[in-house]
Amino acid sequence: MPPAIPAQQGGTRHLTGLVRFNAAPPASAEELLLACCGSRRWAERVAAHRPYPTLDALLAAADEAGYDLSGPDLGEALARETAALPHPDAPPAARTALGAALAAYEARFGHAFVISLDGVPAGERLDRVLAGIRSRLGNEREEERVVAAEELRRLARTRLTRALIGP
Repeated sequence: MPPAIPAQQGGTRHLTGLVRFNAAPPASAEELLLACCGSRRWAERVAAHRPYPTLDALLAAADEAGYDLSGPDLGEALARETAALPHPDAPPAARTALGAALAAYEARFGHAFVISLDGVPAGERLDRVLAGIRSRLGNEREEERVVAAEELRRLARTRLTRALIGP
């Protein structure tokens, strides 16, 4: 394993995950990144710029790569997304409403609905998803691609952070 960059030394969990990520073979790093955002070009780009001295530097690089997604790259990433289903304990009416809203969204835009719920309390997530779908169903296709790209970028940040430091 290559020597750690000084900022990476120490016993904190996020630095340990970052050191492992920086030292991983390119294919392994790219696979981890693909689990965060389904664009192969995004994953290759972020992996190619290792080592990252801090988690913030990695997240900044992920953001930059996310802002630079081409139309086909965004399409590839969105095609790999699946809509989250409500918690099994959610009332049947809520599950039905969400299923119908997700189907309407996918029929209109041709991809899964993506939304970052980072920081949203568990009890408010279903309402936030339903409200998001309802409001975004009125978007034009290109406007929705911009919104979906931003939500995907936010999701990638959250997933990458969790992959390196846990929930």
